[in-house]
Amino acid sequence: MRGVNDVVSTKQNLSSPRRVAVVGAGISGLRAAQVLRQHGFEITVIDKSRGPGGRVATRRADPGLSFDHGAQYFTARQSSFAAQVATWLECGLVAEWQGRIVEIVGGEVRPKTNQPPRYVGVPSMTAIARHLAAELPLRLDTRIVELKRVAGCWKLVDAAGHELGPFEQLIVSLPAPQTAELLADHPLAAEARAVPMSPCWAVLVAFETALEVSWDGAFVHDSALAWMARNSSKPGRDAARDCWVLHAAPEWSATNRESPRAWVATTLLAELAGLSGRPLPPTLYLEAHRWLYSAPVPSLDRLALFDPATGLAVCGDWLAGGRMEGAWLSGQAAAACLLGQPGN
Repeated sequence: MRGVNDVVSTKQNLSSPRRVAVVGAGISGLRAAQVLRQHGFEITVIDKSRGPGGRVATRRADPGLSFDHGAQYFTARQSSFAAQVATWLECGLVAEWQGRIVEIVGGEVRPKTNQPPRYVGVPSMTAIARHLAAELPLRLDTRIVELKRVAGCWKLVDAAGHELGPFEQLIVSLPAPQTAELLADHPLAAEARAVPMSPCWAVLVAFETALEVSWDGAFVHDSALAWMARNSSKPGRDAARDCWVLHAAPEWSATNRESPRAWVATTLLAELAGLSGRPLPPTLYLEAHRWLYSAPVPSLDRLALFDPATGLAVCGDWLAGGRMEGAWLSGQAAAACLLGQPGN
């Protein structure tokens, strides 16, 4: 198969465009769809949510509050993704977050040094997903529950019993457990099933006055919390609103997976108070959100899975370390798999 960069940079001329369904409108699915559309494929992106982006998400609330409650930021280590980020920087889609980042170990605050640049979407993380999806045909609020292989093509059945298709090729870009469930008895399901994903509780809190701490983001050890961030310190956010996002540790989230949202919110807020070492200001807003599938443990360390016999590719950040950069590269690799098939 040709390399990913070779495939992406070579324009294809398809006399009869292949119809491709992409199930999942997270970053990996959107990138795969974007590449294929650039090469002349007829694309349909399907997602159960109301908007694209997956865990690259932003919650808005009155009065004028916003919280990046999924992916907090991203880094760029691989050269092709770094080049893409440079383009995004030039057009103002993303900006470098120069917040003060620390780690807290045993109650001791330690500065994080020699860290890579951290980037965020502007004015929110969802700006990246909206940009990728801008020219893609999206079918939202549609949950696919069954895949059928009929006469050499794929047909998809949604939760309402409607059948979509046929499609000559298919990309599944969902969390590993959902991928395994949807693929059912397909051989690739076993590989997805081998990658469990832990849940993550996120707490969104806005204070009436600023929380007086000397940092904007903290990696936390030996605590119910794993991460805390002053969301309003990021570029493009309203700095006058002191908005915070708290992410619980994977083990704590798993243990309290079915706990009431209100209890989770107040419990993790109390943890923030203890770690900050001072009373918290009164809250304007407090909510908890559970990400059912968050960090993958472990990753398969493969960018995409592919079955050339049926034209099925699987992608997702869980195949590439769980980061946004991994999602991007995984989607690109899935597109390269389909582009490398005979007839394309």
